[in-house]
Amino acid sequence: MDKIVLSVIFITYNHEKYVEKALRSVCEQVTDFPFEVVVGEDCSTDSTRDILRRVAEEYPDKVRLLFREKNFGRPTLNVYNTTMECRGEYLAYLEGDDYWTDKYKLQKQVDFLRARPGYIACTHSCVMIDENSDPITDPKVLKIGDLYDWSGKFTYDDYKNSGKWPGHYASVVSRNIYVEGKYDYTILYRAHDFVDDAVILLFLLIQGDIYRMDDEMSAWRYVRKDTGTNWNSLSMKRDLIKDDCYLNTTMTKWVEEAVGLTDHAKIRCKKDFLTALNMYLHKPDKENKKFVKDMFEYNIRHVVMEDRNTDLFTYSVKCIVSKILGKA
Repeated sequence: MDKIVLSVIFITYNHEKYVEKALRSVCEQVTDFPFEVVVGEDCSTDSTRDILRRVAEEYPDKVRLLFREKNFGRPTLNVYNTTMECRGEYLAYLEGDDYWTDKYKLQKQVDFLRARPGYIACTHSCVMIDENSDPITDPKVLKIGDLYDWSGKFTYDDYKNSGKWPGHYASVVSRNIYVEGKYDYTILYRAHDFVDDAVILLFLLIQGDIYRMDDEMSAWRYVRKDTGTNWNSLSMKRDLIKDDCYLNTTMTKWVEEAVGLTDHAKIRCKKDFLTALNMYLHKPDKENKKFVKDMFEYNIRHVVMEDRNTDLFTYSVKCIVSKILGKA
């Protein structure tokens, strides 16, 4: 059997309406190298498994089905375990409700990385679609896609300072950084139960630059409704501000251990603490009290103050006074 050059990490759960189109968009890729599709199916309660079996029978040399015996309860753990099963020199990512629109996508991206060893990964443009696969035209929704509005080289400094990401999850093709085990990548599922794309991009950017192609080669299905089971729908019932602050704190701890912190970490850590303090001042309940304490202990005491003696009350008062005086 020829050596697998690229592995596609294909994650799915309850995607019966979309998964066939998604999987076929992978299997029908035209490449001059062998690739595999490693499907992490997280114990769906609909007909997703049946659809996967049917399509996989048509591509026995490409598709490997990993059917979980029970749901992980953390989609990020499914991503991690599926990734650890991959054998390719390169990795690509796709969830079962998105799909690829260019049958030469993988070939283009692997060719790019082969020719440019200085890049750790490359991404590309995508189109936003709704649950019926129609292009989204609502300006408010399309504005969310501005997060990925980038062209060309994207560096770790861009990640820290631009407020942008180098590409949507389904657009990423990277070198397989997990083979060497340079870092503790289990943080992928320990940092958050749902969010994996931001963590993966951080893994990559601390090890190299990412190139964003202008080619539009994938469709990002954006669905947000009360009955939805995807992240954009479930996030409606979560406190995303707190989610984001806790994720930032966890990843900052990981970055500190992996490569060390920069002045940017102090800025971000103070910003998250001020967010927590503001929430507590507006609503001083038990939950927000815990939130501000959590953001103080590592973000302020350790990162900002560099373990110098300080306490939550004194530091908070200084922040409030600075804000009143227009210095915060």
